[in-house]
Amino acid sequence: MTFPRPFALGVAAILYGAMALTANSARAGTLDASERAALEAMRADDMQKLVFHDAPRPRIAEGFEDGEGRSLGLADFAGKVVVLNLWATWCPPCRAEMPSLDRLAAKVGGDGIAVVALSTDRGGAPKVRAFFDEIGVKNLRIYTDKSNRFARQAAVMGLPVTLILDPQGREIARLTGDAHWDSEAALALLRGIAAATRDSATRGASGAAPEGHSQRLARAAAVSSEVIR
Repeated sequence: MTFPRPFALGVAAILYGAMALTANSARAGTLDASERAALEAMRADDMQKLVFHDAPRPRIAEGFEDGEGRSLGLADFAGKVVVLNLWATWCPPCRAEMPSLDRLAAKVGGDGIAVVALSTDRGGAPKVRAFFDEIGVKNLRIYTDKSNRFARQAAVMGLPVTLILDPQGREIARLTGDAHWDSEAALALLRGIAAATRDSATRGASGAAPEGHSQRLARAAAVSSEVIR
């Protein structure tokens, strides 16, 4: 069967557009090499332990539970940069850094950043709730991975470990060990990541970089250097 040339060209254009849209959607939110380098230059103090990946890792499919026993997954945090901290109440460095994560959650709530403290305690929510009450946590919600299936899928070998996820739920960086998460250095870097992934999503959808994007990242790096000096 043959079709008139204008019809065939029209179909080809539609198919090409659909393919381009799919490709751009896959790239949306993905940091390019220059963005990654600019963010790496912003690392200071504890954040020097944060390792950026060359490419985003696939979103973890395994779910977890909240404090009421409801099933959740990373898709529930879509659209936000997620600071996902895997920890346990029996882990001394985990306990030590939890107050800073609580303070971080209070400071970045309006910045498109979610702080998820995911406990691997087999005792589940009651164990976490008792610890949160003990140290006066005010801003963190309870999330549990009692089976450790999420932790295993994330290839977590020890605690604490913090994954930085892009708005699509893909891991873009990882910090092993504890950190002061509400420090000026951490805040500047996390806000830089949120801004960079937003700009990358815009670029992925349109196929062009937002005007002034590189300059904004460079300026953020310079400001960060002054703050931590």
